[in-house]
Amino acid sequence: MTLLEVSLALATDEPAGLLPAREQMALSLGWHIVLACFGVALPTMIFVFHWRGLYRDDAVALGLAKRWGKVSAVLFAIGAVSGTVLSFEMGLLWPGLMGTFGDVIGLPFAFEGLSFFIEAIFLGIYLYGWGRIPPKRHLLMLIPMGFSGIAGTFFILSVNAWMNDPTGFRIVGGEVVDINPWAAMFNDQVWLQFLHMWVAAFMVVGFVMASVYAVGILRGRDDSHHRLGFKVPFAFASVAAVAQPLVGHVLGLRVAATQPAKLAAFELAAETESPSPLRIGGLLIDGEVRYNFDIPYLGSIIARNSFTKPVQGLDTIPLEDQPPINIVHLAFQGMVGIGTLLALAAVAYWLMRWRGRDLLERRWWLRFVALAGPLAVVALELGWIATEVGRQPWVVYGVMRTTEAAGENSGLWWLLGATVVVYGAMTAGAVVVLRSMAHRWRSGEEDLPSPYGPHLADVERAPR
Repeated sequence: MTLLEVSLALATDEPAGLLPAREQMALSLGWHIVLACFGVALPTMIFVFHWRGLYRDDAVALGLAKRWGKVSAVLFAIGAVSGTVLSFEMGLLWPGLMGTFGDVIGLPFAFEGLSFFIEAIFLGIYLYGWGRIPPKRHLLMLIPMGFSGIAGTFFILSVNAWMNDPTGFRIVGGEVVDINPWAAMFNDQVWLQFLHMWVAAFMVVGFVMASVYAVGILRGRDDSHHRLGFKVPFAFASVAAVAQPLVGHVLGLRVAATQPAKLAAFELAAETESPSPLRIGGLLIDGEVRYNFDIPYLGSIIARNSFTKPVQGLDTIPLEDQPPINIVHLAFQGMVGIGTLLALAAVAYWLMRWRGRDLLERRWWLRFVALAGPLAVVALELGWIATEVGRQPWVVYGVMRTTEAAGENSGLWWLLGATVVVYGAMTAGAVVVLRSMAHRWRSGEEDLPSPYGPHLADVERAPR
């Protein structure tokens, strides 16, 4: 049976709600994950600015902390909406998954909600606390705010890690028994997956924020404000970009044992080869790898930490258990390629700085950094595509197929359309608000008044 015949056979058995559920989940997760990165990384970067402003008497750093806090509030607000949508989607789009395993994975969802509320509380205190809370105590408000954002990410990642390495239950006679939600949450994959995502968050936010200030310098605003606004996030991004390949390598070593089909798709290993080459580019067409460039031995070294151990080939894996090979392979290689480029750029910047050369004086460098922010976001999205699509056709690896998790509600297409409209409106609104804030800050308005509240002049003229 050919791959096309298998695909057609599977398509006839797909529930009506599968395709709209997949499209909805891809949109929601792909959109929300970028905002989640800001919730994880921004509090730490704001803390650095605030600490520098407070203990080094740096007015520029303190001003940046105040501005970034307001930016964080805008992003947190729209992230709250998209996160709420996701919480409802799990049960609505995947009734088979939540109906069967809701008791197993419900605990981290509850903890994630608690983390969200804690982060919201301390973000509000931090924003309101300027000029009202003693300076040192005000700075400390960023600590629980940052830790709650990191904790929320851990709890959500624990669910995804469990889907890749399910544990904390047994199935007896078709029923889920012996449920241990703590074992499910602290599964064997969670720590490495969380570390990978945590580092990715600092990489994405660092490059995005640095790119904003690089564009400002390109437009002639080369001052201490823009230079400090570039250097702090770029420093975080540099550390993350250099560390990420190491974390990814350790995480990838586990894939050979836990998800061999995913690793075979990553490496485009049509057949088991010993030693395995590193395959650059390429597509699998009619069972044959084409348009590729191979580097001997390097596949075994990177994927298996060995000069001889092979990458298990797709020829040993049943067709019905294989993910969409080309999508997974190209997404994985795109993520690795962009990540490598950004890591090399970070090393080059600090090396040149150590040698006394300021690349911020070079327009070609500023143009590259302006592109680095979007490239980091693209790498993040490609990484999630490689992870999630690479697990297919399983929603819970080796236990439940994605077709078993979806429902028969074909009306989900209407929900997808509504979500597109809502997310599009929120994106446009966020861009308008952030651009308006930046414009008013450049004009000298640091304390932005509420657009609907009483103006100070009106209050002073009112009869007492």
